[in-house]
Amino acid sequence: MFQTLVNAFKNKDVRKKILITLALMFVYRLGCWLPIPGIAGETYTGSVGNSGNILDLLGMITGGALQNGAFLAIGISPYINASIIIQLLTVAIPPLERLSKQGDEGRKKLNKITRYFTLVLAVAQAAGILVSFVNSDSISTGLFGVALPEWLVCMFVGIILVSGSMFTMWLGERITEIGVGNGISLLIFVGILSTAGISIVSVFTIWFSGSAGADMAPWALLAFALLVILIFAFIVFVDLAERKIPVHYAKQIKGRKQYGGQTTYIPIKVNASGVLPIIFATAILSFPQLIMSLFNMDNAFYTWWQKWLGTGQPIYIVVMGLLILFFSFFYAQIQFNAEEVARNIQQYGGNITGLRPGKMTSEYLNRVNKRLTLFGAIFLAIIAIVPSLIFSFVFQNSEAASLVNAFSATGMLIVVSVAIEFQKQLESQLMMKQYRGFLK
Repeated sequence: MFQTLVNAFKNKDVRKKILITLALMFVYRLGCWLPIPGIAGETYTGSVGNSGNILDLLGMITGGALQNGAFLAIGISPYINASIIIQLLTVAIPPLERLSKQGDEGRKKLNKITRYFTLVLAVAQAAGILVSFVNSDSISTGLFGVALPEWLVCMFVGIILVSGSMFTMWLGERITEIGVGNGISLLIFVGILSTAGISIVSVFTIWFSGSAGADMAPWALLAFALLVILIFAFIVFVDLAERKIPVHYAKQIKGRKQYGGQTTYIPIKVNASGVLPIIFATAILSFPQLIMSLFNMDNAFYTWWQKWLGTGQPIYIVVMGLLILFFSFFYAQIQFNAEEVARNIQQYGGNITGLRPGKMTSEYLNRVNKRLTLFGAIFLAIIAIVPSLIFSFVFQNSEAASLVNAFSATGMLIVVSVAIEFQKQLESQLMMKQYRGFLK
């Protein structure tokens, strides 16, 4: 990884793209700290912590922008949700499925639909945040030194929140277009790293200052660091793991030329669905609690939900694991179509050793994919549940709870996936430049 970065900075064109990417990410981080006029700073302090709900996930992805009440408080989450929903709908709605198979033109139309849907979700999310602001008396009617009606200030803040979300989407698309890597993923990546950095500095500041919470034992910090390293290594190992199925293509003579006669392989990843099953499961379990907390619905149902389906409760852990298994298999079926792969192999004169082309190949690929998906789903369930329980046991004081939230399983999975993808993008950029230099 470090050698790839050194080689990238030696190349003028690649270095320019990296610097543009860093500049755009700096603009994003600046927007995560500039407060919106009309709301109190640190609005969500105390409500975003180690509860494992969707609000924590949003706060982690934005790198603290949600807690600061900043311009980019919503961040990229509406675009992520819109992309996931549109991707799932392409399977259920035939017109969207046809668009997904129309190449670049269809992809452009789907991207346009995703942007419109992002706007709708951003408006809905901004409305929910504004309700929370009003309920917590965080709206300041004195805007720019002028006393204004509360509804007018809310409208101003809502427009800023929605505009910030759309601006974040634009930044991500510009990074993808003129920078290196996937812009949306890199914005999430830098947000998570910022949250982790702030949490580490905060804990060590408390520890060395001798203030409240400084009684944390050194062995606890050392144990936490070792656990994080081990979990990172485990995530990298599984994320790179794949099953390579060899495919042999028969020789074909057309005219005076010979085609085929080579052996290649079909890579099937163990964790092909990435972090999406965890995000889906967390959103489903946290959404009712989030809605009730935003609208101050403190009733018997809310008390029952916290008692039985609250984070860390036995029923919550079981349901979370089952949802992760379900979404892992669901997403694997969307990503890998065994029948289509078998059809393509047969069409180009290939076969898997010992299997007849067609139905037998399709059944074999489907069986292998299901087995790998099962291992990947179990891995995701373990990563989503076990580390958080261990971290909570190691760090039981509230000052260190921010570390547990910053180094959540979801965050570490995203960081590892984006880092590996960024390295591959850099390597492909360098390879392209080398080929161009060779041809010239």
